Amino acid sequence: MNVMRNATKILAAGLALAIGLAVGAAWAQELSYPAPKPLQASAQAPIKSFKGPKGAHIAYMPPATEFNYYIAIGEGIKKEAAKRGIDTFLLAPQSGADINGQMGMLQDVITRGVDAIILSTHDEHAAAPLVKRAVDAGIAVVIVNSDIPDFPAPVHAVVGYSQRKGTHKLGEYALKLTDGKPMIVGILEGQPGYHSTERVGGFLDAIKGSNFKVVASLDGKWNVEGGNAAAMDMLQAHPDIQLIFAANDYEIMGAAQAAKALGRTDLLLFGNDGDTGAGLEQIAAGNVTATVDTTPFVMGQIALAITADILANKYPGGWVETPTQIVDKNNVIDILRHPETLYPKPSKAY
Repeated sequence: MNVMRNATKILAAGLALAIGLAVGAAWAQELSYPAPKPLQASAQAPIKSFKGPKGAHIAYMPPATEFNYYIAIGEGIKKEAAKRGIDTFLLAPQSGADINGQMGMLQDVITRGVDAIILSTHDEHAAAPLVKRAVDAGIAVVIVNSDIPDFPAPVHAVVGYSQRKGTHKLGEYALKLTDGKPMIVGILEGQPGYHSTERVGGFLDAIKGSNFKVVASLDGKWNVEGGNAAAMDMLQAHPDIQLIFAANDYEIMGAAQAAKALGRTDLLLFGNDGDTGAGLEQIAAGNVTATVDTTPFVMGQIALAITADILANKYPGGWVETPTQIVDKNNVIDILRHPETLYPKPSKAY
């Protein structure tokens, strides 16, 4: 049933990843991926005269180390890099709110003279001048965990799932689950930026014109503590809320904690990411209703493969879409029974 989580098993060398069908099928020695979709012209950096991927030194720079989701992407990057003899390292601030810290680290990495940077940031506009500086210095730049078509500085590639499409799918699922009944809804946004806009926007697009009524929308700050505080505030201000959608799994885990503290066992709680502990295991425990599984480990493998192709001067440019699926109580155990595709590993055997 869960072909997506079997994606990282290595089969015969001639096979490739059949992402168009799901994250399924198989890995070859040389990982393949779907044809890229064009970025806006102003956002596409030219692919030119890189020295090749052999012996390359690549920095993976997520927004923070506090999110296991980004560590999972990093594990996928590391695994694919090891297959190719490429050296990678991770550099990030501890907190996702530390934009200045990430910008300082990005500046240091550019000065260090790496061959490529795989970057995810919560503030594209703050990063743009440094991204431009990196590209001008001959460093390949790949944006990961995004589908942004118009990053405010030219980049060589974008890799990630369709954020708006993923949460739109979740909104459709919520409508079907509630059978068209009227629902009072609270929204936990992320910190302002492209990711929050797209994820919240996809869910809102799906429920537009339905019997769902949004009565509160607060910033959950992308983490458990922020989600807990925001959910507590909205549930106390609007005790009639029946459903909460959060822009990531950490926020919805915080909302689940708030619901438990208030004795609210009747809430429908929806997240986004497919994080092992904050999403999948929370669903298995009955604390969260559903999430969008965005397969971060596989995303990392694809991001590294694309970065290698850029350094080999054979990537055409553009955005490569990685797959998603809705996970609920009906399929979560099957996913958790494949720990080889999860990071961190599940806390127990399922």
